[in-house]
Amino acid sequence: MFSTSATFLASLIALLPAAHALVALPWSMTNVPSSGLTDITFPLTIVQADHISGYYFAQQFQFINSGIGYTGIQPRPDKGGQAVLHGVFSSFVAGSTSGDPNCSSGADGGAGVSCSFEWSGTYGRTYNFEVAYSSGLWVGTAIDTVSGVRIHIGSFKLPPGAGGIASSQVGFVEWYPWNGAEPANHCAKLPYQATIFGAPFTSHSGSKGVESLAYEYGDCVGQVAFNTQAVANGVGNNCGFRGQTGA
Repeated sequence: MFSTSATFLASLIALLPAAHALVALPWSMTNVPSSGLTDITFPLTIVQADHISGYYFAQQFQFINSGIGYTGIQPRPDKGGQAVLHGVFSSFVAGSTSGDPNCSSGADGGAGVSCSFEWSGTYGRTYNFEVAYSSGLWVGTAIDTVSGVRIHIGSFKLPPGAGGIASSQVGFVEWYPWNGAEPANHCAKLPYQATIFGAPFTSHSGSKGVESLAYEYGDCVGQVAFNTQAVANGVGNNCGFRGQTGA
């Protein structure tokens, strides 16, 4: 179980992206081998958000003896009257490579690999974001928990020496348009979002995932109507204001 001490929270914040994220959500997994996990799955549900680009709901994970990766989901504008969701799978490990058509070199302006894929999705539905090692590659997949459809996001190969997935890290909610420039009084212009980050799970025998309550960080702390609560098998959070566009 995670501590709520100031020292621990400070260490988590240091691991979060330097971008203008809003909310952090720590997770942990019991009984992880020293070599790390070969698979982990993160349930994510966009309960409510405007169908516009801007939000990134992600889980971050650490490779043993190496760097970090992200997987998650972003809203997009509707197309042809249908909702569009954008899945993301990224490595921030220098020396990562990929021949996957959904992927390209680099991650947030630095080393690594970025993969993405869009599909006609459903808000309010849980998608399981699976990260799994197979035939020398780490593969990112979004699984529709209603239809069972598996949506391939991307895959990459880590450099020699990188291990499996470590036992804890922290997810985040980010409004990424502010990474370039923040409008005046920007915190009051944050669009509303409500999401559920489910407890992670793995096929490794005896392992159990825990999702801890969310907390705010960054320059909008106390200004965006943030709330968090435990829900069945996970943690809910919401922030922002209805009718706002972030601009």
